[in-house]
Amino acid sequence: MTSPTPLGDGTPTPPHDPVLPGRRGGILDTIERVGNRLPDPAALFLILLLVVWGVSALVAPMQFAEIDPRSDAPIQVKNMLAPAALADFLGRMVTIFTSFAPLGVVLVALLGVGVAEHTGFINAGLKSMLSVTSAKLLTPILILVAVVSHTAADAGYVLVIPLGAVIFYAAGRHPLAGIAAAFAGVSGGFSANFIPSAIDPLLAALTQEAAQILAPERLVNPLANIYFTGASTLVIVLLGWYITDRIIEPRLQRTLVDGDLNELPTLGETGPGEARGLRWAMLAMLAGVALLALASYFPGSALRSPTTGSLTRADAPLMRGIVPLIFLLFLIPGVVYGYVAGTVESHKDIIKGMSKAMSTMGYYIVMAFFASLFIASFNESNLGALLALKGATALRNIGLPAQVTIVGIILLSGMVNLFVGSASAKWALLAPIFVPMLMGLGISPELTQAAYRVGDSTTNIITPLMPYFPLVVVFCQRYVRSTGIGTLVSLMLPYSAAFLVVWTLFLIGYWQLGIPLGLDAPYTFQP
Repeated sequence: MTSPTPLGDGTPTPPHDPVLPGRRGGILDTIERVGNRLPDPAALFLILLLVVWGVSALVAPMQFAEIDPRSDAPIQVKNMLAPAALADFLGRMVTIFTSFAPLGVVLVALLGVGVAEHTGFINAGLKSMLSVTSAKLLTPILILVAVVSHTAADAGYVLVIPLGAVIFYAAGRHPLAGIAAAFAGVSGGFSANFIPSAIDPLLAALTQEAAQILAPERLVNPLANIYFTGASTLVIVLLGWYITDRIIEPRLQRTLVDGDLNELPTLGETGPGEARGLRWAMLAMLAGVALLALASYFPGSALRSPTTGSLTRADAPLMRGIVPLIFLLFLIPGVVYGYVAGTVESHKDIIKGMSKAMSTMGYYIVMAFFASLFIASFNESNLGALLALKGATALRNIGLPAQVTIVGIILLSGMVNLFVGSASAKWALLAPIFVPMLMGLGISPELTQAAYRVGDSTTNIITPLMPYFPLVVVFCQRYVRSTGIGTLVSLMLPYSAAFLVVWTLFLIGYWQLGIPLGLDAPYTFQP
């Protein structure tokens, strides 16, 4: 049994003795049991792939009245079982897999993180952080960091979520609670951030195009929702804090931590060269950040958008290079720490750290293969687009009051989000329908966009079809080997339901109080 180690406020952490599982009950435990009886996630994606092919073949001959805004023609489902479609799919199968965006993001980022972990840099940094952090504030600080990580695109998925487990486990708390809190902040609170990110101008550009269908001169500021998303940060942090500490962690008390305990990080004793290694490693990291800031500071920097000069636009090389930068900003300090602290003797130890990180990703790569094929087929079949258009048409035909319509937009966005993962892809499809429709009701494009962002965020964490969901399952399995889809869904469902209800009410209240949504962002539209 490990000895309790005091946190920053003097509170002793509980030992890491595994607790035996006991008899459970309740809705969440039922969801977990049922979900874990589903096929292995990799097999589930294969089954869903076959289902998409079969449904597309049945629906393809049907004619639909809904107009696809991408082609200005009636929506048409593509038969994925047609000989030509199958032959084309077979020819592109390797490319579909290798171009699956989360695959490269995960593997490249973890190469650098793996070195930092192998040399002891991450463990030393966590010990230093926990020594000055109150145990009571550990959860909100983690969620806040997770929310802010949106600024660096998808970095939160491959960096903050696994570190959430490490931080909680090192502090004597259940690691799955750390993963749940971080996942809730990174993905469930995706649109809660007080710092502008690449998604802001991307969504605003789509909103502007949709608004110009009715008002050709209408412009939408890229930061049209920045005040609302900034205020939403406080909502997500406080709500996530309460759910983690009062619901999730008590429920996990009887969940056995049965991973390879020799491989799991603990605080341990401080080595003689650890403080010196950490000091030089942090200096190396700060030097790297300073050089990056200097290189991007000047207006003509090659890291800025070639069209606008912005650093946060999606076409800015800085945004496109976030993952390689994460690789370097962990690799270099990890190497420096290793040599100074004496945990590294040669370059072979560095390569060993990278190899060790990749060896843990074998299961994820298998899941990513089948997930990439399913997502590609689902998108190409147009079944997701058909679902979104049918829902939007039904919402428009009901003719509800403005406030109820906004709630309907949120709920429909959340439902579509269960099947279509990309925020920009969904908004490209829905904006030309939602924005003009609500402008006709006197609701501004900026308010419609804010409603979409709430719905788009809150259901990310409960759908296995979200590209990073399998990765989070893998992170959980490092600590609890029996973790399955049901385990993670049952963990995240309280966050999803609470975020959806409270965030929706927050938007309605924010609207009624007349607090500005962002820059140049009215609530009403006057033709």
